[in-house]
Amino acid sequence: MSNDPSATPTPVREGSEATARDSGADLRKLQRALRSSLSLQSLSLLGIFLLGFLYTLHFARGFFLPIIVALLLNFLLSPLVRSLERQGLPRSLASAVTLSALLGCLIGVLFAIAEPARNLIAEAPSNVPRIERELRRFREPVEQMERAAEQVGELTRIGESTPDPVEVRQESAVSAFLSGSQRFIAGAATMTILLFFLLAADDLLLRKLVRMLPNLSDRKRVVAITRHIERDISVHLLTVSAINCGLGLAVGGALYLLGMPNPILWGVMAAVLNFVPYLGALVGVTILTGVSLLAFDQPLQELAPPAVYLFLTVIEGGVITPMILGKRLSLNPVAVFLGLFFWGWLWGIAGALLAVPILMSLKIAFDRIETLAPLGELLGS
Repeated sequence: MSNDPSATPTPVREGSEATARDSGADLRKLQRALRSSLSLQSLSLLGIFLLGFLYTLHFARGFFLPIIVALLLNFLLSPLVRSLERQGLPRSLASAVTLSALLGCLIGVLFAIAEPARNLIAEAPSNVPRIERELRRFREPVEQMERAAEQVGELTRIGESTPDPVEVRQESAVSAFLSGSQRFIAGAATMTILLFFLLAADDLLLRKLVRMLPNLSDRKRVVAITRHIERDISVHLLTVSAINCGLGLAVGGALYLLGMPNPILWGVMAAVLNFVPYLGALVGVTILTGVSLLAFDQPLQELAPPAVYLFLTVIEGGVITPMILGKRLSLNPVAVFLGLFFWGWLWGIAGALLAVPILMSLKIAFDRIETLAPLGELLGS
């Protein structure tokens, strides 16, 4: 047995080191478990917030729609107001002149298409049978399949008791139309008033928000980012609106040369529907096909209007718009389709019309904010 005192403490040190390592490993496991628990809680809270936010957008669409439209029109019209202001007009007067010009153009277009649209809607019930006769040769195979399916269904229902009919009360078309018109007028009035105040106030809200920031560098950065976003969105909306108006003029002129009745109505329809990529052209071709079947008797005359409309929209979407806007301000087709589906599901027809301007505005904002730049890249083409 050795009398060396230095040999005896060695097992004690080794045991204490092993205990420390075990304790450290346990602490690391505890930290990982806490992080995992916190991340799950954060994800759960984020999911609940998103669900609540989507429900709020859908439930309060009558409140949010006028605000979104007013903000987009504010970006569109602000450069025009500033141009008038540089000519010596006060800001409020320049805003009133710009807004009055916009409302005058809209009212003029509505008066121009009101009578043809009213006649078309009034004659629709009597024209439907004629359109069906024209399309019958294309529907015969489908009708044969439907009759076969009905016969199979009747065979499967033999011996089954027929349930008592359930009376379902539906809202009349007149009351539904009046209710929708009242909501539309209220929303349009709210949007117009809000748009005037946004144009007249200019960057009042921005100045108020900037004063809340703690230091000068943050204030300058926020102002610069906001100015860039506003400029890019204004340029994009002005460019797209001009392109769509040009498309409407081209469609109206072409249909006038083809002898199509009410070419102004179809030109306005083309300009409005072009704010909805892909689906807008499909809806326009479908409507023009039905109307041309009523207006003409020869097959070539019947096919010419929808073919010309489709050709012009393809040229606009595939050549003119990419050439003018460039790749930097173009959207990913998948993002566009998902955006149309989402906003259309959320807000109906109005959401489908606003989907692309909203997506484009978000992309421009994301591109200008460093931390959100990956999202802008995801939305881009």
